[in-house]
Amino acid sequence: MASELGMGELEVEKHVNYILSVEKNTDSFESVVMEHLRINGAYWGLTTLDLLEKINSVDSKEVVSWVLKCQHESGGFGGNIGHDPHLLYTLSAIQVLALFDKINELDIDKVSNYISGLQNEDGSFPGDMWGEVDTRFSYVAICSLALLRRLDKINVEKAVKYIVSCKNLDGGFGCTPGAESHAGQIFCCVGALAITGSLHHIDKDLLGWWLCERQVKSGGLNGRPEKLADVCYSWWVLSSLIMIDRVHWIDKAKLAKFILDCQDKEKGGISDRPDDAVDVFHTYFGVAGLSLLEYPGLKAIDPAYALPVDVVNRVFFGR
Repeated sequence: MASELGMGELEVEKHVNYILSVEKNTDSFESVVMEHLRINGAYWGLTTLDLLEKINSVDSKEVVSWVLKCQHESGGFGGNIGHDPHLLYTLSAIQVLALFDKINELDIDKVSNYISGLQNEDGSFPGDMWGEVDTRFSYVAICSLALLRRLDKINVEKAVKYIVSCKNLDGGFGCTPGAESHAGQIFCCVGALAITGSLHHIDKDLLGWWLCERQVKSGGLNGRPEKLADVCYSWWVLSSLIMIDRVHWIDKAKLAKFILDCQDKEKGGISDRPDDAVDVFHTYFGVAGLSLLEYPGLKAIDPAYALPVDVVNRVFFGR
């Protein structure tokens, strides 16, 4: 597909070396600014390596041991050892353990009690004890508990009802009721509804139209009207379109070319848009976007769980 469409090649080895160099060089600028969310960075980097079929490049025992040390006495996980727990870091921890088939090393009841204990009476979730509510956290809670096989620990009906209350007239979703539609929030809401078997609440044509309108002349996707294209929306928009079965409404070849144009072909890594500085976040979302586009040589990724399909199958079906 790559050569047929004249879209260039994915620099697999350079991206692998880039990710490994960020992980190893803890004194680099990127490592220092990410110190408080290192567990998210580990998830982005390791999932990228797995999609590239290179996860064996890291010492799994070392990674799993470090992840388990990020757990707080409350059951939740911090972004690094000794940091406060948050749902976002907790999901990344579970996803990293899933990559290595080590979810069973967790005290699953303790983690699921932490997550379920955060659910509000209206079904919504704050990210931590400080109480900020956002549909991102609804997705994170639902995805985490699903991977732990503990969705019965929360009131799923109320959780779904809250997410649906955040739906807008344009078919999209915001972070709270009445907040504007945004592609990142749409992924969270569509993903949560997909995991709970509740996609019937979505007007798929209306939302599909809003999402396909995110594609700009360069082929890239933006997160809201009038914004610049950004590689990360290759994930947020594309995964949502796949879950509602409307991905054929965008030009896939132009999008793949945009992602490949954002590579640093000398040192590896992918940036938000061509010629900007690369980072692990955009490298992950670029490679994940290409996986959704069925780029040759990449493992398939699950659009709802944001993990390789074989990892999700292993979690749920033991295969």
